[in-house]
Amino acid sequence: MAEYILNLLPLKDGEREEFESIAPDAIHGYAGRRTLTPEQLARATVILGWPRPKDLSAARSLKWFQTMWAGTEEYDGAVPEGALFTSSAGSNSRSVAEHMFSSMLALCRRLPAYRDCQRARQWRDLGEMKTILGGTVLVLGAGHVGSGFARMCQDFGARTVGLKRRVDGPIPGFDQVRPMGELDALLPTADVVAMALPHSPATVGIMDGRRLRLMKEDAILINAGRGSAVDQDALVKVMGEGRLWGAALDVTTPEPLPQDSPLWDIPNLLLTPHVAGGIRLEITRRKCVQMAQDNLRRYLAGEKLVNLVN
Repeated sequence: MAEYILNLLPLKDGEREEFESIAPDAIHGYAGRRTLTPEQLARATVILGWPRPKDLSAARSLKWFQTMWAGTEEYDGAVPEGALFTSSAGSNSRSVAEHMFSSMLALCRRLPAYRDCQRARQWRDLGEMKTILGGTVLVLGAGHVGSGFARMCQDFGARTVGLKRRVDGPIPGFDQVRPMGELDALLPTADVVAMALPHSPATVGIMDGRRLRLMKEDAILINAGRGSAVDQDALVKVMGEGRLWGAALDVTTPEPLPQDSPLWDIPNLLLTPHVAGGIRLEITRRKCVQMAQDNLRRYLAGEKLVNLVN
C-alpha cells in the first residue's frame, strides 16, 4: 500500500513539488493545523508538521511523525504506540541564539532602561554599562542553541563554559564543557548565566533562590529554554534585593504571563513572549522543511532517522 504523507508544514512555492519528487510513489496530502480532516488523519502513514496532540489519536495508520519544533513535550503520550517520532531539533538554533545574544547586549548597554526613559521623555545618563569582553559566560545546555550562542560570545571576547549532563568531548563555541553537577561551583565565576535547557524533571527549578544567590551580584541571567527552569518567585525576591545586573526571560511559567505577575515591574528585567524561536526567520522555516525532506529520504530508504525522540 502506498504511503500517505500528510504535510502540515508551512510550505512556499515549489516546496510541494520537492516533497513529491522525493516520494513520487506516495500519496501526498496537504492541510493546515486547523483544516486537516478526519479522513486525512485516518489515512496518514506519515505526518510532517504541527498537528494538535489530540488529533494524533485519529491517526490509526501512522508509522512516522515528524514535528516541526525542537521541543516535543506537548506530544508526551499523544503519539500512537509503535510510530516513530522525530523532532526538528536544531532548526531554530540560530534564531534562539541570536535572541539570547541580543538580549544580553541590550542589558549590558541598559537599553530597556533607556527605552523607559524615552517613553517618559527623560534625557538621562544612566551611568555605568557592561561588556562581556574578558568575562565568563556560563551556558546551561550545550546543544545546538547553547553552542551557537557561545560562538557569538567568543567572537566578542568572552570565555565560554558549557554545562551538559554527560561530557563526551569538545563542542564548538565552548572553551570548556563541564558536567551539570559542577553548576554550583561555576555560578560564582560567571558574568553571564544563559539557560537553553529543555523541560524535564531534572531541569524544573534548577535555578532556584539558592543558586541565584550564588551568582555574582552584577551578573546577568538569560533564559530562552523553558520557563520551568527558573524559580520565578525567587528571581523576583533576589532582584528586588538589588542583586543581578539584569535578566532576560523569553519563557515563563505559565505562558502567557499573568498580568498580575511581579516580573512585569522589575526595571532591569527584559521580558519577551516566547518569540526567540519558532519560524519567525525564513532561514528557520526553510531549515525545518529541509530537515523533514532529509528524514523522508531516510524513511523511504529504510535508514535511521535523525532526531529520534525516545
